[in-house]
Amino acid sequence: MRDYMAIGSAPGDEDCAYVGEPDYHPRARAECARFIALIRKKLGDEPPGARLEVRTFAQDWDECCEVVCYFDDDDKEARNYAYRCESKAPRTWQG
Repeated sequence: MRDYMAIGSAPGDEDCAYVGEPDYHPRARAECARFIALIRKKLGDEPPGARLEVRTFAQDWDECCEVVCYFDDDDKEARNYAYRCESKAPRTWQG
């Protein structure tokens, strides 16, 4: 079964692009891509059955971008990687 874990759009202790700001979408996508690279640097590449991606979520007034980890819920290694991403993702851009 495929599932996903929402990680965030940037490290938790950093400012990030906000929905409604000028150029939000290109800025947010770039920020998410940078965050994915930082997660991979700290936690390693995704194992088979897991994948980090930028996902767009619909809001009442606009859409927002966030990093998610898709994973095969039947695969222990993939599931553990997703949970590590949620709990151990870098809190700052310095990692």
